[in-house]
Formats: sequence, C-alpha cells, structure tokens
Amino acid sequence: MKPRLTFEEHTEMGHALARIQDELQNRSVRLANAYPRSGPEAIPEKKLDQACKALSEARSALEELLFKEHPERAGVTVYYPGRQDDRP
Repeated sequence: MKPRLTFEEHTEMGHALARIQDELQNRSVRLANAYPRSGPEAIPEKKLDQACKALSEARSALEELLFKEHPERAGVTVYYPGRQDDRP
C-alpha cells in the first residue's frame, strides 16, 4: 500500500489547490469578458472552465479522503479555506 498524505500534507495541498482554482477562475472570467462566447476565440476560456471543474472535482475527492484518513482532525476548511486573503 502506498503511503497516504499526512494531515499537514493535506492542508498544504488544500491551500495550494484553492489558490490555483482562484487563479484559473479569474483568468477564465477575464477571457470570457474579452472574447466571444462561441467560435474559435472562445476555446481558451472553455478549456480553463473545464480545468476549473476538474480541479473542483479533485478537491472534493481529496476532501473525502481527508475525512476517511484523518477523521479526528479533518475539517472543510482544509480543501475550502475561505477567502483568498486568509490563505498562506
């Protein structure tokens, strides 16, 4: 069996993924406001939106693993830490 993430590793992963998702969402909105919503010029924004959705699914799956592996310390703020200003 492979070693699982420690609680501290889950915490670092959660904060990193939250920052990345914020950045992807901000870039996606910027592209959506700058280019048409359809046609070839819309492809970059659609790809970023897909990446945001995939990242959200990964965060949710990791949160489930966190609660399974570290039930005594797990909390929703590990993978969903709140406002960007509150993150390390």
